[in-house]
Amino acid sequence: MKDMTAIAITTHGGPEVLAPVTLPVPVPKPGEILVRVMAAGVNRPDVLQRQGGYPPPPGAPETPGLEIAGEVVALGGGVKRYETGDRVCALVPGGGYAEYAVVHEDNALPVPPGLSFTEAAAIPETFFTVWTNVFDRGRLKEGETLLVHGGSSGIGTTAIMLGKAFGAAVAVTAGSEEKCQACRDLGADLAINYRGEDFAAVLAEKGIKPDVILDMVGGDYIARNLKAAAMHGRIVMIAFQKGSRADVDWMPLMLKRLTFTGSTLRARSVSEKAGIARALERQVWPLFGAERLKPIIFRTFPLKEAAAAHALMESSGHIGKIVLVNG
Repeated sequence: MKDMTAIAITTHGGPEVLAPVTLPVPVPKPGEILVRVMAAGVNRPDVLQRQGGYPPPPGAPETPGLEIAGEVVALGGGVKRYETGDRVCALVPGGGYAEYAVVHEDNALPVPPGLSFTEAAAIPETFFTVWTNVFDRGRLKEGETLLVHGGSSGIGTTAIMLGKAFGAAVAVTAGSEEKCQACRDLGADLAINYRGEDFAAVLAEKGIKPDVILDMVGGDYIARNLKAAAMHGRIVMIAFQKGSRADVDWMPLMLKRLTFTGSTLRARSVSEKAGIARALERQVWPLFGAERLKPIIFRTFPLKEAAAAHALMESSGHIGKIVLVNG
């Protein structure tokens, strides 16, 4: 177990720059566990890293991949939460597209009962992101309304499920009727096809005023979010697919006493991510055991076909998660 296959970004560019390489198996440091990766989730930040727009934080592996699931095969000094043979899923700062990866034990969680490694690999990045942004920063409460842009994405499908599980009404935007129907099937109360309708106008017509808006689009959505939000609403930015610059009239921010906030996840400290992990373990993991939650997997690819997985993600043709599998 000296060497392993991993996926390298050979140069910044399109999906074709991803290529299998041979690297040394990482050695766990104190507090870390070594995981034999059975599956790794594919996420938009991986695409941005490949394109050169989202470098790994200092000390993180250059290999892409932010979420994994697999079996613990070695322990660093002082590890207390896990033993070799345990099934875990984990949020990693990089290195997920590989046969082995290391992660601090506090950023790992047990694979929920009844889930496969493939399903478990689709959990960490999206569930950590939705929890910290919708429930921590957005303070979503039972009985409120959540608006999710990109409702059919991995983040979107997770937000629908968690929003409904915790008693909120959920509205979404998506780019086709097929995607809108998939969101409704997951529990969304309203799905708006943004290619044919202005979501702010539709919400106003129906008298729906979102208390929390989760936005990964940016651009001209920013002004429309301000228009659509309820009094005391919270708008949370997690990405800017249409750009981070916009000509915006900020007066609604004052008149409605809105909160406009946002966050990134990857560069947070081990202890910050551990806090999110423990909250998920307490409040969300029991929902998996009760079969009230289940990750939505659109397609899997062998690890060595990471380029094809990225091409699919960039096509936006998926509904739910794309996962790389080993073995």
